[in-house]
Amino acid sequence: MIEYWHNPRCSKSRAGLALLEENGAEVQVRKYLDDAPSADELRAALALLGGSAIDMMRTGEKQFKELGLTETSPEDALIKAMAEHPILIERPLAIAGDKTAIGRPPEKLLNLL
Repeated sequence: MIEYWHNPRCSKSRAGLALLEENGAEVQVRKYLDDAPSADELRAALALLGGSAIDMMRTGEKQFKELGLTETSPEDALIKAMAEHPILIERPLAIAGDKTAIGRPPEKLLNLL
């Protein structure tokens, strides 16, 4: 089972979901803008990605700048911002067991199969 953090309005998110389904993946869709992940869920996904919080963020979003965030902001501040403002989470993000991938490009999601 793949948990898929999805924004149906995003073309990359739609493409990634279609790609997983075309390859036979069982996908549980989570519309993360309506059902925002907690800070703990974000930390868990981040631990599986193996990067820093900034790697999971949409730094070009208006709220990123409005919140005074930068690429050098502390990890906890970035995670808190994503939990409170899920629009800042890079999409799509998929979690399968002990692996996580950001679908940019969507083909990166195939590593979860």
